[in-house]
Amino acid sequence: MTHNCTSLKTIPIAVGLAAALCGCNLLIPVAMLSNPKQKFAAEYDKLADSRTLIMVWADPATLFDYPHVRFELATHVGDKIAAELPNAEIVDPVRVADYRERSLDASLSPQVVGREFDANTVVYVELLRFQIRNPDAPDILRARLEASVAVYDLRADPDEPKIFHLEPVEVVFPEHGGILFTTTNSTQVRHTAYVLFAEQVARKFYEYEEEI
Repeated sequence: MTHNCTSLKTIPIAVGLAAALCGCNLLIPVAMLSNPKQKFAAEYDKLADSRTLIMVWADPATLFDYPHVRFELATHVGDKIAAELPNAEIVDPVRVADYRERSLDASLSPQVVGREFDANTVVYVELLRFQIRNPDAPDILRARLEASVAVYDLRADPDEPKIFHLEPVEVVFPEHGGILFTTTNSTQVRHTAYVLFAEQVARKFYEYEEEI
């Protein structure tokens, strides 16, 4: 009988020791174990159940150094939107790039391209600044992408669409300092900048949370 009582008394002590060894503090409120988050509403929430074309514009100087940048960014943005909005139909960026390459009209407008692919909506991204190297130190990699973003709603009238101008996007990677240029580093910095840029553009079309 005495043996059983002693065993029962040691149970709370054993549990306490186990919790301490695990680094647990059972007295800390659950709310304090995670950072608070803030919800952000979509700037434009009508891409769901819509056929959407992503169109990226870049100036000739940028295209000379990065001839596929329009296709690459459109692909990243389209993939991110599709991942967050499964009901949104994204026009294949390969077909769009091929059409723009074959077209003799160098000034194709978003509505012309959208109409060609029977799109309801065109997300038009205009690159205002695109750099992968630091212009003051070419041996240092520091990507900076700036762009305006507009939505062309073609459902009412493809020739006179409703245009919604959204907040511009700016991405800098790395945020501080830079990375020494090598071919491998250049590829990695550029890829990371694309991913960050695509996320900034895509999140304009769905609700998301961020830690504060």
